[in-house]
Amino acid sequence: MNVTVIGTGYVGLVAGACFAARERNVTCVDIDARKIAALREGKIPIYEPGLDKVVLDAAAAGHLSFTTETGPAVASADVVFIAVGTPPSEDGSADLRHVANVARAISPHLRDYTVVVCKSTVPIGTCDKVAALLEKNNPGADYDVVSNPEFLKEGAAVADFLEPERVVIGTPSERARAVMTRLYGPYVKRAGGDGTTAGGEIIYMAVRAAEMTKYAANCMLATRISFMNEIAQLCDKAGIDVEHVKAGIGSDSRIGPKFLNAGIGYGGSCFPKDVQALLRTGLDHGVPMRLLHAVEDVNRDQKRLLANRVAARLGKDLTGKKVGLLGLAFKPETDDMREAPSLIVVRVLSARGAEVVGYDPVAAETATDAMGDRLTIVDNWQAAVVGVDAILVLTEWAEFRAITPAELAAATSCRLVLDGRNAWEPEAMAAAGFDYEGIGRAPGRT
Repeated sequence: MNVTVIGTGYVGLVAGACFAARERNVTCVDIDARKIAALREGKIPIYEPGLDKVVLDAAAAGHLSFTTETGPAVASADVVFIAVGTPPSEDGSADLRHVANVARAISPHLRDYTVVVCKSTVPIGTCDKVAALLEKNNPGADYDVVSNPEFLKEGAAVADFLEPERVVIGTPSERARAVMTRLYGPYVKRAGGDGTTAGGEIIYMAVRAAEMTKYAANCMLATRISFMNEIAQLCDKAGIDVEHVKAGIGSDSRIGPKFLNAGIGYGGSCFPKDVQALLRTGLDHGVPMRLLHAVEDVNRDQKRLLANRVAARLGKDLTGKKVGLLGLAFKPETDDMREAPSLIVVRVLSARGAEVVGYDPVAAETATDAMGDRLTIVDNWQAAVVGVDAILVLTEWAEFRAITPAELAAATSCRLVLDGRNAWEPEAMAAAGFDYEGIGRAPGRT
């Protein structure tokens, strides 16, 4: 099959590379000539574990190529994926200008029957708008427009794509359904050598239902996070260890253990903008989405929690104080700084006069771009904790979890540790002489 992916951002590049890994002939298209030139040289513009190998192997095998020329790539394609960004507008709604521009650009080049797939996260009714633009610019062309939202986790995107829990496809067309079934066949319900199967199933539904499913999924996960963060705040007040609560409710099969970690809020490219977009969609349809307003409010306050705790311990005026940050990216295994809690922490601390230093295993460059001179980036965790008045854990990298209390104590004279990701055990930290605060945890609590 010939597959064309328009957009080489996070979703487009992962999708293109992973389709090519299963011997689809994939052409990735982008208007950014410098990005295309870099990709042709094997330079990957994002950090995602395993993606570089998939891209390089697929390109070497002749199944993956990169171009700025839309026309030839679309004309030869069986399936064209639209995988461009949909950033939030000022009112919270998704900005669909890039999607519309792609629809206009590909429409003149549609030849034989083509399935046009909206892979971008888009509001309800976007596929209808794409179909209208295709019809307007190429009347009578033979195509179907399909919704196929992505459910990739940053840091595990390659595995998520190659062995998905499920593939959601919205289409009313049997022809499109047959094409998409063939396309995704190698990724779902594959028999293993022991007779087991790998991957989930393809779930077919109406186009608008598929568009809604993406938003509903991300907003559900965001809701779980904010719920547990409120529970953790109550645990702090009531002297309860939130980890015990997590274990107790996570063992219920109706709830499950995932996305129940208390912390300092969600960030990244998906949850914040998808919550805002669904709030706006609700408003447009006369449904206030009250729960999601609360989810967003809790998350906003949670991101300020550690900065407020620093002020409570060291004073509101932090002039002359130095704070060390362990972790800057919004989550481990990514360099993504979009909506990261560290952005809020650094802004608040620096505004109060503190000197802020930080270390992240992979996000040094993106953090510098995001925060400039408000933050001094150092090369290792030891440099981030030496000579500071408080140590804050903002990202639960495995490197930080592996630090023992004895190693931390040997590296710094600071004993105030505010752990925003519950990376360490309170009792062990207290035994090593640290004044330790987690989220919903403290030494001796039950």
